[in-house]
Amino acid sequence: MASKLIVHQGAERFSASKGTVITIGTFDGVHLGHKTILRRVVESAKALGLESVLLTFFPHPRMVVQQQTDLKLLNTLEEKKDHLTSIGLDHLVVQPFTAAFSRLTAVEYVRDILVHQLGAKKIIIGYDHRFGRNRTAHIEDLIAFGKLYDFAVEEISAQELNTVAISSTKIRKALEAGSIEMANSYLDYTYRLNGHVVRGKSIGRSIGYPTANLNVDQSYKLIPKEGVYLTQTKINNQILFGLTNIGTNPTVGGDKQTIETFFLEVTLDLYDAPLQLSFLERIRDQKHFSGIDALKAAIENDVLEAKRLLSKYV
Repeated sequence: MASKLIVHQGAERFSASKGTVITIGTFDGVHLGHKTILRRVVESAKALGLESVLLTFFPHPRMVVQQQTDLKLLNTLEEKKDHLTSIGLDHLVVQPFTAAFSRLTAVEYVRDILVHQLGAKKIIIGYDHRFGRNRTAHIEDLIAFGKLYDFAVEEISAQELNTVAISSTKIRKALEAGSIEMANSYLDYTYRLNGHVVRGKSIGRSIGYPTANLNVDQSYKLIPKEGVYLTQTKINNQILFGLTNIGTNPTVGGDKQTIETFFLEVTLDLYDAPLQLSFLERIRDQKHFSGIDALKAAIENDVLEAKRLLSKYV
């Protein structure tokens, strides 16, 4: 049974009754590579009688240091917490990443944050970890600091999947390209969006395919490439399969991106309801059809294809 995850808003608010085994990073997506590191942290902490900690940062450092304000992420903070809880981690420390924090030297960061505030007795990091001002310090520096401040260091090598090292960036690119199955295999779970159902223009309803229109909770959440997908929806403890279109509805003169799901087996009135949408497979690209009749025919074919694919999941 997984332990209850304790969330701390900033390292200065952290307190532990004993020393800690720590890993560090944004861990966006909590993908297969991340899970290897996190499970090692949990196992090591239990073996040493210590507490397991992930020090993560929000907003994403690239949004601050490189001013990539349009950067889209794989997880919201709430989604990340859910994934970490299932792994059995004891503590999540969410450090506000500011310009001032980014200017901490390596020694200030290790001494003041990791050792004094978080009580590090062991630090486990990925093969490419860098830290300190301008990210100039690396594993050899951390080992040297460990000798000075009495903590052990363990490095985890790159995790390989289909001969490609897994990274959050590669998963983002896969989703942006519509390669949903590749992204899901790297994540080790189905990519999902969380939000609430909002009122649309009822175009789908008018042509016999009523849809639930999803408004995603966080603007920084990455939306997969526009197109039609087989999806699974969790709503009110129900699991429903459906056909989801991400796009601007060019056939009917739309210009704003929407996320609309037609449920294959039921019709529900879901306005304002919370909804979780998981992406299973991509069916086709968004297309501009010659008219409503051509659009309806395409949707009919999409539904048939979705039902054919559904046999893998039910």
